[in-house]
Amino acid sequence: MKDITTHHKLNSLKCCVIVPTFNNSKTLQRVIEGVLNYTENIIVVNDGSTDNTSKILESFSELKQIHFEENKGKGKALRTAFKHAENLGYHYAITIDSDGQHFPEDIPAFSEALESSEDKNLLLIGARNMNQESVPKKSSFGNKFSNFWYWAETGIKLQDTQSGFRLYPIQHLKDLKFYTSKFEFEIEVIVKAAWSGTSVKNIPIQVLYDEDERVSHFRPFKDFTRISILNTWLVILTLLYIKPRDFFRKLKKKGFKRFITEDVIGSKDSPQKKALSIALGIFIGIAPLWGIQTVTVIFLALIFKLNKTIAFAFSNISLPPFIPFIIFTSFQLGNFILGENVTFHITEIVADFEVLKHLKSYIIGSLALASLSAIFIGILSYLLFLIFEKKNVIPTNG
Repeated sequence: MKDITTHHKLNSLKCCVIVPTFNNSKTLQRVIEGVLNYTENIIVVNDGSTDNTSKILESFSELKQIHFEENKGKGKALRTAFKHAENLGYHYAITIDSDGQHFPEDIPAFSEALESSEDKNLLLIGARNMNQESVPKKSSFGNKFSNFWYWAETGIKLQDTQSGFRLYPIQHLKDLKFYTSKFEFEIEVIVKAAWSGTSVKNIPIQVLYDEDERVSHFRPFKDFTRISILNTWLVILTLLYIKPRDFFRKLKKKGFKRFITEDVIGSKDSPQKKALSIALGIFIGIAPLWGIQTVTVIFLALIFKLNKTIAFAFSNISLPPFIPFIIFTSFQLGNFILGENVTFHITEIVADFEVLKHLKSYIIGSLALASLSAIFIGILSYLLFLIFEKKNVIPTNG
């Protein structure tokens, strides 16, 4: 029966429905007919099917259809459909798999969530109940695995990151660059969407795993390898680029004073945790870890469950203006520890890197300086945080 309310709502939101399909002839017609109860704005992508998919689609000639002569992968199918939808003037696209696991009856949940949201730059992922008996154990494990890496890459905790039943803000995503074309695209797009400022959230949906009808094209070894390589690359980008970028954007927007009062002093973490985060940042910032300081400090903050923002902020003690002084002091301290008597002026560090001739002294001295500085500043920070806490004076405005 036609749902007129949802039909009008999808039209007003300029939202279409995309149905990618590859050899799902058992369930394709049922899925399309289900979607037609809510909208005729449907784009079907036949991704090189070799069964009777083309024959089935002949009876839906009124729908927009894209046919690939050979299978190119789900990611390529979705990216092509997104581009086609943009050209047709749509702002949003709901994607639903054609293997029968999704219920078109959940489409109103997506339109209602979008309509009620103040933030229209919103990407919704249907969250399946992965604990029900019909869900294969490998699917449940794969989803948990994907959820963990998504959290590591974006800081966002989701219940389901693998569901293909989604609402995409295609107008907000059109300027992003995507490189994957298979199943891993559905990971790449939600990670890069979050990085670009899109709100990514779950909404509950139904799910049906009927082994008699459902045809899965996921290749455990090949596709898992592709996904693992993608996640490795995304984590590297997160540590080397996204985290530093977000930090400096926040610092620039708030200003140094407001950042310190809100994100350091005003953090809800305990005085001990904040002080340890500062100490970690100071140690990594001074230690001879040039080129990998960002990766190291964020990794260790995650491992020891410290405040990543505070640790990263204080690791930047080794900003270019301070580097000659840190190297010079490290070298002198190393000389003292080793009992050597090699001297040079601080300007020689910049002029001809004289310190590199005495690398042993520098490394030992820098580790000693990092340790002493971390201990001293960590203890001092802890005492100051205790004073702020006892006085209950936590500024919130810079």
